[in-house]
Amino acid sequence: MNPALNSPADFSSQVAEQAVHWLIEMQEGPLSPRQQHAWQHWLNAHSEHQRAWEHIQRVNQRLRGLSSPLVHSTLNAPKSGSRRQALKLLLILGAGSAATWGLREHNPLTPLLADYRSPIGQRRKLQLSDGSQLQLNTNSSVDVRIDGQQRLIHLLEGEILLTSAKDPRPLQLLTAQGILLPHAARLNVRQFSERTQVAVLDGRVELVSNSGSTLLMEKNQQLSFNGRNWDSPRALDANSGAWVDGMLVAAHMRLADFLAELGRYRRGQLNCDAQVADLLISGSYPIDDSERILDLLEISLPVKVKHFTRYWVTVQARA
Repeated sequence: MNPALNSPADFSSQVAEQAVHWLIEMQEGPLSPRQQHAWQHWLNAHSEHQRAWEHIQRVNQRLRGLSSPLVHSTLNAPKSGSRRQALKLLLILGAGSAATWGLREHNPLTPLLADYRSPIGQRRKLQLSDGSQLQLNTNSSVDVRIDGQQRLIHLLEGEILLTSAKDPRPLQLLTAQGILLPHAARLNVRQFSERTQVAVLDGRVELVSNSGSTLLMEKNQQLSFNGRNWDSPRALDANSGAWVDGMLVAAHMRLADFLAELGRYRRGQLNCDAQVADLLISGSYPIDDSERILDLLEISLPVKVKHFTRYWVTVQARA
């Protein structure tokens, strides 16, 4: 066994995803000149990219050396969306431990085995057995346990909006950084890699961090916490919970931040060139039509949207 394949890799999960994307593109056929230029630009942009590229190539070689029929059928299957997803999962699993991919707090399989999931670009509404309503944003997953003594919701990844029902049993919402105790509340909760963001739309929510500190949040307040401490509560921003209505709301938002949000609702990589990253954008946009939003950006801002592949898009300065 090659120890280099099982030691923690010094690159982020996002860069690992990008390396997987380019490997799959190359395996599906020769790159076009534009794709070749985009790949070379990505590779040379940062040493982190080069480390990720070398690592994922070693992983791919190791997978091809395995005798598993599942691996062979996936690697040699005809081109398709399902093949891409299966190959991506194999590469992730083949990379070794979860830490290899920068996911130190979450096993990559856990969301796949969740009680409820929503795919990228889709939202899901659930009515729980206690009468609570749970809505899942794009690429989100939760476990739910409701029995005679308790009501427990575990947010594994992504973002949810919970409208809690009145019930004598205690309700706990668990995130990677702590526990939320809603009191007849409607709240939006988003799990980031290093923090949890909470917005209380109605009612009250008691926050208990992993360090044991507590805070009572009131209606129309939001904050982020990291397991040890939290930001000062502030007023809700314009985008809090807007995804439930299928909207992405920007109020003088940096273009880079706007594209990062929009990228959650589409597969592949949506990149922002540094030259236009600080342009400001405002407005309300329907998240179910991201291509239309990109078209509007070219009209309202001095930018050009470059589609290197269907899954690799870059917004850059207009020539």
